Amino acid sequence: MTQPQGVPQLDVLYADIRRRDPLRPATIVDVREANELAQVRVAGAMHVPFSEIGARLGELPRDVPLMILCASGNRSAAVTNHLIANGWTDVGNIAGGINAWERAGLPVERG
Repeated sequence: MTQPQGVPQLDVLYADIRRRDPLRPATIVDVREANELAQVRVAGAMHVPFSEIGARLGELPRDVPLMILCASGNRSAAVTNHLIANGWTDVGNIAGGINAWERAGLPVERG
């Protein structure tokens, strides 16, 4: 799957800083499926599986920055593109997904 053009890309280090911003923290939305989340996840991330995103759009806040995460950045890019097309304005794709997050040594939970 190729990433849609023009989707805002966020580096994992930047995403980690944004989620911990004391003034306006961004919310990570993990769009991986439940079995993937059970293996490894970012603490505090909101979970809305890719397979349910259309039915659950109303659960995603519009008043906080959203950073979309998947395994490698492809599904999250598609979701980011879909959110932008549906009126979300402060949303970005976490480039490289949880794989890049882990490679950067950022904190995760397992099990």
